[in-house]
Amino acid sequence: MMLQSPSEIDIVRAAASKINSVDFDNLSFGNTFTDHMLICDYKEGKWQKPIIKPYEPFLIDPSAKVFHYGQAIFEGMKAYKDENNDVWLFRPDQNLDRFNKSAVRMAMPEVPEDIFIGGLKTIVDLERDWVKKGIGNTLYIRPFMIAIGSGVIAQPSTQYRFMIILSPARSYYSGEVKVIIAEHYSRAANGGIGAAKAAGNYSAQFYPQKLAQEQGFQQIIWTDDATHTKLEEAGTMNVFFRINDTLYTAPTSERILDGVTRKSLIDLAKREGIKVEERSVLVDELVAAAKDGSLKEIFGAGTAAVVNPIVGFQYKEHYYELPKLESSYALELKDKLTKIQYKQAEDTFGWTVKI
Repeated sequence: MMLQSPSEIDIVRAAASKINSVDFDNLSFGNTFTDHMLICDYKEGKWQKPIIKPYEPFLIDPSAKVFHYGQAIFEGMKAYKDENNDVWLFRPDQNLDRFNKSAVRMAMPEVPEDIFIGGLKTIVDLERDWVKKGIGNTLYIRPFMIAIGSGVIAQPSTQYRFMIILSPARSYYSGEVKVIIAEHYSRAANGGIGAAKAAGNYSAQFYPQKLAQEQGFQQIIWTDDATHTKLEEAGTMNVFFRINDTLYTAPTSERILDGVTRKSLIDLAKREGIKVEERSVLVDELVAAAKDGSLKEIFGAGTAAVVNPIVGFQYKEHYYELPKLESSYALELKDKLTKIQYKQAEDTFGWTVKI
């Protein structure tokens, strides 16, 4: 995959690296950051020159619109290091496309490819020592944009800040995951911003997820806002259901995020001869399949977790345990996807981009 080369970017290097103080074998996801960050401001109707500088706090006006009207979007992606010490991105064009769709929906300016992709390539190259070899070791990449224009009038900002920060990471989830199917709360609604990676989408999940965790469940499977009969996403991930030997997943919509991992797994499954159907799966259909034994697997899919198998679900006070399989689509597809990402298998799709 060929993408645009970096634009001209000023680089101010950190006086000293903190990398030697990091225990890479015991990382807590998203809490450790590399030495540098990228900043690019939008003002007077145009993007300014990007700069990479030492990672540090920055000042912002208390009336900045991000605080008052929630103009904030982000992406999640990863860099991988192969056994030859080469560093790779995975489908960054898809993240750029989704980022700009989110920007349009939130009345924010689109970020040009030379700033987004060029900035990615430049900062990841600068921090390549933070990308460790081995399956499970990654550099998590968080591009985001916030409204920094001041004033509390309820209208879009005229000034924005695009940033990229980097965090070395290992597995996002561990242990068994049990879920509860939502009967009241919704992640998103038709006409809303569910398909955008807007910050407010995620904060709205925190309270119902807290209630679920108090009942002993790690995640929620969200249902549609109108009828609560259609299964949509699992926590912050897209979700797949295996009934007999067919994989089902909800189609993308105004309510459902167009996940990069989701679409990659679909393509991989089809290549491997696994039947995939993108259609609404009903709660009653899932319960019936659990009762008659045709429900084999449920798993979430997303950048952070890659593939997250689910061991059981609860609906209306009834808990349904899933069978333990010797041949799991979830683990098979995760293995094939990660081997492409780490260059341990041929990338027949052209998904990987070398730094």
